[in-house]
Amino acid sequence: NSDVKTVEEAMNLEVEGTTIENLIVDKTATIGEKLSFRRFEVVTKEDSQVFGTYSHMGGKIVALTVLTSDEELAKDIAMQVAAMRPLYLDRNCVPAEVLESEKAILREQAENEGLDASKLDMIVNGRVNKYYEEVCLVDQGFIKENKMKVSKYVESKHSNILGFVRYEVGEGMEKREENFAEEVMKQING
Repeated sequence: NSDVKTVEEAMNLEVEGTTIENLIVDKTATIGEKLSFRRFEVVTKEDSQVFGTYSHMGGKIVALTVLTSDEELAKDIAMQVAAMRPLYLDRNCVPAEVLESEKAILREQAENEGLDASKLDMIVNGRVNKYYEEVCLVDQGFIKENKMKVSKYVESKHSNILGFVRYEVGEGMEKREENFAEEVMKQING
């Protein structure tokens, strides 16, 4: 019910008689693992629209979808989002700079493979379509009906996907990598 825009504002929200920040500190002390609240998204819908949610591995991966209708379908699409990790809803959502970068990589790969230079544009376009199938939700094969694209399945149920959010525990955090041999040598050399 609040209008917070930043993580800092959210950390000061009151829940169960305390702030979210204090809840996190208490949970960290209780379980002995560092918890952090790094991101959130406010998702809204109209009364005629539906949310679909899916939680996997005890909440390590969660997804929320917004569809024009059909709660069961919305949950199935949330499961798709959790499992297949789409980055974008559709092709129009892929930022131009991301697409141009991907095309450049695909062109370079095709050139390095020694493919016919006169067919490079056609080959790159085919590979871009494969890229869309990986990163765009509506272009993915639907996990419950793999021969059908998500867009066609949702359309067959007379609904539309309006948006989605997917979070995975630890996603986007930099992991410290240590070289075990270097660590041992540091200890030996004192």
